[in-house]
Amino acid sequence: MSLADFRNEYDKFDLPEHQLTAHPRDLFQRWVDEAIRLQAPEPTAMSLSTVSSDGMPSSRIVLLKGFDEHGVQFYTNYESRKGQDLKQNPKACLLFFWPTLQRQIRLEGQVQKMPAALSAAYFNSRPLPSRISAMASPQSQPITRAELEQRSDALSKQYGDNPPCPEFWGGYYLQPERIEFWQGRTCRLHDRYLYQKQEQGWSIQRLAP
Repeated sequence: MSLADFRNEYDKFDLPEHQLTAHPRDLFQRWVDEAIRLQAPEPTAMSLSTVSSDGMPSSRIVLLKGFDEHGVQFYTNYESRKGQDLKQNPKACLLFFWPTLQRQIRLEGQVQKMPAALSAAYFNSRPLPSRISAMASPQSQPITRAELEQRSDALSKQYGDNPPCPEFWGGYYLQPERIEFWQGRTCRLHDRYLYQKQEQGWSIQRLAP
């Protein structure tokens, strides 16, 4: 089959206006909960898109770790490519895609670092191998497999079961200013709604698919 001939029908769910919520956080929470309950693959995975100081965009997958009044939470190495992008241009886009549910959520807004104490609390809750790997990896920098394993082994011997949260690692909040919910529908007449943050509350518009 030619790629141009590949088709997939979207007919599992809909999103009528009466199911919308006044605050997008409530609809977001409902969709994340449903993705988990219905066993969508990697339900907390989201594509993070950043733009460098010279205007070059890049995307990668990170994992959702929370969503509250402060924003959408994720953790990473501050010295990585995405960390450098966010330092120079603290705006980003997050995209969830759940193909088995035929749904997408796109969130756009400002990004800021979490307080160090919150990052450390989450770091200390992670499995020990994950903490060691976060310390050992000079993320986005060239390295051999042998060098990476040597760094990991050395840190394991140095810190044992209590490695400290490194200063170059921690959390971010993306504070959404625009949130778009997309539900696939038959005949490509998809349901698509845009929430935009206002001085008081959120405006809601249906967009053409």
